[in-house]
Amino acid sequence: MPPSHPPRRIIVAISGASGAVHGVRLLQLLRELPGVETHLTVSEAGWLNLRQELDLDRAAVAALAHQHHDVRDVGAAIASGSFQCHGMVVAPCSMRTLAAVAHGLSDNLIARAADVMLKERRRLILMARETPLNLAHLRNMVSVTEMGAIVFPPVPAFYQRPTSVAELVDHTVARVLDLLDLPDLPHALAPRWSGLDAAR
Repeated sequence: MPPSHPPRRIIVAISGASGAVHGVRLLQLLRELPGVETHLTVSEAGWLNLRQELDLDRAAVAALAHQHHDVRDVGAAIASGSFQCHGMVVAPCSMRTLAAVAHGLSDNLIARAADVMLKERRRLILMARETPLNLAHLRNMVSVTEMGAIVFPPVPAFYQRPTSVAELVDHTVARVLDLLDLPDLPHALAPRWSGLDAAR
């Protein structure tokens, strides 16, 4: 019998910006991928948005992940670089969380886990959500990009002619899955662009 491969661990963090649906949908899709283990942490403002935008309580959201970590538990496994982890997505990423990552504050588990991703040179995707952007926001985006993170605002794409909000969300989350670089775990979440002639 061939040896089994350890699961690829993905951290999903939900912070206090609008667009909590992206984090929830990402958890749902990662749950369906074989060999993927998800670890969730949610800020207090993130829990408020989950309730306000999706009518979801803590138990329902925590159940979507393989393991849930309290955002105040900076002693959790995901706070250490020795925790083997494939990548992390903050979906959505508030400007407060972006600033904490940009300045290395590590003052809660989201910021600490993100700091670990950067120091260990692992994939960190920040779905930054705010508009319009002031200079502090822009400078923080530059800082985290220079550190190695990927800033991925959940901007909807219309070239596939979506017919629902769910399709817009799925298209955005599909791009995030691509960025996580799981090539042996393909998805068919959204159609891929094959050129203008094919689209016509």
